[in-house]
Amino acid sequence: AVIPMEAGPLRPPILSPNNNSTMSDDDYVIESSDAGASAVIPMEAGNIKKGGHMMIKGKACKVLTISVSKTGKHGHAKCNFLAVDIFTGKKCEDMIPSSHGTTVPVVNRSDWEIIDIEEDGELTLMDEGGNQKTDVNLPTYPPTMAQEIRDLWDGGENQVSCTVQSAIGIEQVISFKKV
Repeated sequence: AVIPMEAGPLRPPILSPNNNSTMSDDDYVIESSDAGASAVIPMEAGNIKKGGHMMIKGKACKVLTISVSKTGKHGHAKCNFLAVDIFTGKKCEDMIPSSHGTTVPVVNRSDWEIIDIEEDGELTLMDEGGNQKTDVNLPTYPPTMAQEIRDLWDGGENQVSCTVQSAIGIEQVISFKKV
């Protein structure tokens, strides 16, 4: 025999007598344009190589040297990293047990042609596809690079291309050349 079900609107279960909140699409607003890509990825400290990148004290750094100490009484070999900040050039040091996790920044490089240089140092750049970028300034490190780029560009007389390095939400010109 078929038992007829009572027809009526479906309601979400009530979690508590005082809970009058309902879910709406506004609760799921995702404000991200990077397709879920992360600025850093986890990695075991023992897997980081010389010349690679790692995060030290919240800064993206390039590893210069790694020295590994022997296992101690607690059983962990320690990795001593000497690195340089990829945006400021300052030296950083960190010591992490080799089996512990740390983070590695996702570093990207792209080539652009300089279209304009504003008085305040803001660059207008264009890539091979014709896309323009105006949110990059002349570099502050090394200290002489900004003036060298201005001199070579010579008010637009010369074509100058530059390489922009980006990591952890920071973008900076790291090299340039006359085309």
